[in-house]
Amino acid sequence: MINPRRNFITSSLLGAGALILGQETIFGSIHSDIKITKISHYRDPEYLKPTFAQARDIVVVETNAGITGIGEGGSKEMIQNCAEMLIGEDPFRIEHLWQKVYRQYFYPSGRERLHAMGGLDMALWDIKGKYFKTPIYELLGGLTRNYLPCYSTGFPDQGSVKETARACIDAGFYAYRVGTVSDGKVFDSHKFLDQNYRFYEQVREGVGEKGQWCTDFHTRFDTAEAVTMARMIEPLKPLFVEDLIRSENPGVYRALRDRINVPIAVGEHFGDRWDINELIEENLIDHSRVTLPNVGGITEMKKIAALCETHYVGMIPHFTGPISTAALVHVLASSSGFVMTELTKDGPPEISYLNDDYLSFKNGKLYPNEKPGLGIEFKAEKIELVNVITKGSDYDHPVFERGDGSITNW
Repeated sequence: MINPRRNFITSSLLGAGALILGQETIFGSIHSDIKITKISHYRDPEYLKPTFAQARDIVVVETNAGITGIGEGGSKEMIQNCAEMLIGEDPFRIEHLWQKVYRQYFYPSGRERLHAMGGLDMALWDIKGKYFKTPIYELLGGLTRNYLPCYSTGFPDQGSVKETARACIDAGFYAYRVGTVSDGKVFDSHKFLDQNYRFYEQVREGVGEKGQWCTDFHTRFDTAEAVTMARMIEPLKPLFVEDLIRSENPGVYRALRDRINVPIAVGEHFGDRWDINELIEENLIDHSRVTLPNVGGITEMKKIAALCETHYVGMIPHFTGPISTAALVHVLASSSGFVMTELTKDGPPEISYLNDDYLSFKNGKLYPNEKPGLGIEFKAEKIELVNVITKGSDYDHPVFERGDGSITNW
């Protein structure tokens, strides 16, 4: 039986250049009559995590059609900086707007701006899904899987690492993730080799032969010790080893790749595809850890997913905030290849400013939902309003286009 909603989406998005706007079908139209009118920036006053150089702020994009979209990411300055370039624009031209915000400042977009772009990009996809009354994953090509397997970081302590690892797998998680052992603030990478190995042995024993485990070196090891530690734990068959050494020089993984045989996962420190493309294209890693909103949003994440599929690299994004995790479900559920999602503790936390079912989680797995857009209901009264943007930038940004109207650098 044909699903009328899905048939409507397919015909309206793919049919002979037609775009459905309200009750009218306009053939050959480039722009819609819907415009972005206001962007509000909110902050959860109870969420403070200075260990990451990123906030978990909220953006709400409003339109003259009464449809709003929500996203997560960015700081006050960067949200203001990016939002001003969206006021008055057509929210359906998501790729065009991504290029505009990314390229129309002469200085290349850094990771801080990408973080804000990511939140705004999520909100634009949310608007589009709500307009067409369909989940975002339908707009991204439809579902490729029934659920997303998850791995837990910081699963609730069960008295010992062995018992905690066992309980994590018994709860349905695909894998149990741990860090490294240290002596308080002191991390002598050579001194703690044996101690870490014994710790990992307990983890392996806890998850059992059918369970999976993984670890994050947190870039704490120097190169020689990272190689030694990776070789030591190879017989314990980790699912992946994350961030073996510092991230500033990705090219160092060329030297590292030939010296170790454990699966390598890298990317939570990175932004867009240009941060990680060489690692993927040269098969220097096995799994990409790039995530939302850090890469610049759903638009960019789908491109990285295609890059990973091309080179047989898995996608196991780092967790960030609740709205970003909801967005990841749409991206990964509509992508091919091996994927896995990180959750903290034993499942998604309750968030006072979101609906209770902002994520569909059961037995260690995340499931796609059929709600329009991201599937999120936002309770603005539960959170602090930081800023409202209703007009474009006072600065006249130079704009250069090719003959066909596409953006080029100035």
